[in-house]
Amino acid sequence: MFGIVLPEQPAERSNDFEVWEENWDVVMMFLRMQTQWTTTMAGYMGLRYDVLVCPGGMFDLYNVENRREMLEDLQIMEATALSELAKDKDG
Repeated sequence: MFGIVLPEQPAERSNDFEVWEENWDVVMMFLRMQTQWTTTMAGYMGLRYDVLVCPGGMFDLYNVENRREMLEDLQIMEATALSELAKDKDG
């Protein structure tokens, strides 16, 4: 219909992935931040850093010792996630 050819079988997609031990803490913090994205009509803009660094925030709640390293690692994950979300949006 409408010249669209659908694949016979959907591509398998696994939700399983390996996390190296040295990345475990940042991955867990990123997952905890899943509801803390700033969005606009244009889509996702980025994570709300105030939730991380404010007194009593996530860094305090989870006793993050090296805050700078955690923030820099989260920014890498955030940039990658935004890039992937943009791919999905562009189709």
